[in-house]
Amino acid sequence: MNGAAALVAHGATLRVFVAAEDAARRARLSDLVAGAGHALVALQGDADVVLSDVAGSADEGHIAISLGGDARDSAGLIPRDADPRQIDAALRAVAAGLIVRGPRAAEPGFGALDEGEGQKLLTPREIEVLHAIGEGLTNKAIARRLGISLHTVKFHVEAIFRKLGVRTRTGAIAKASEHRAQAIEL
Repeated sequence: MNGAAALVAHGATLRVFVAAEDAARRARLSDLVAGAGHALVALQGDADVVLSDVAGSADEGHIAISLGGDARDSAGLIPRDADPRQIDAALRAVAAGLIVRGPRAAEPGFGALDEGEGQKLLTPREIEVLHAIGEGLTNKAIARRLGISLHTVKFHVEAIFRKLGVRTRTGAIAKASEHRAQAIEL
């Protein structure tokens, strides 16, 4: 394991390039990324992931996340009002090779995803739960950390299993690691 996947696996800081046409918006996104504990880089080529909020890069209400490259090739679309935890989860998921779509972005007709890809989409909250599973937390500990009920954690875990096509927590982490390896090879 190397590069961004190694960072994601160990919960380390990611190098993030923020692109936005509006200087105030760029500053706000930079603050959110820094608030999530990641390092900002000045050159896109130095980044593990790119957070992009530019005209034509995503639906008007979303920001795009990509592994370098063009925002049109984004692996992540999250709401413009995402908080630092959601941004952190989405950045880590994209760096791990997963596709991330917020609730509105996962609606039929949004983006050019075929049915197979659509089944693998994880919401930002599911990414947070998956990350916590990867840290070895129990459902009860995940509920406390995220401020949600144990029932809600179980619901998210079941959704993650279904979307990733696995039956166990270990299988979910293995599948996420598999996606990470594929992303690095690209």
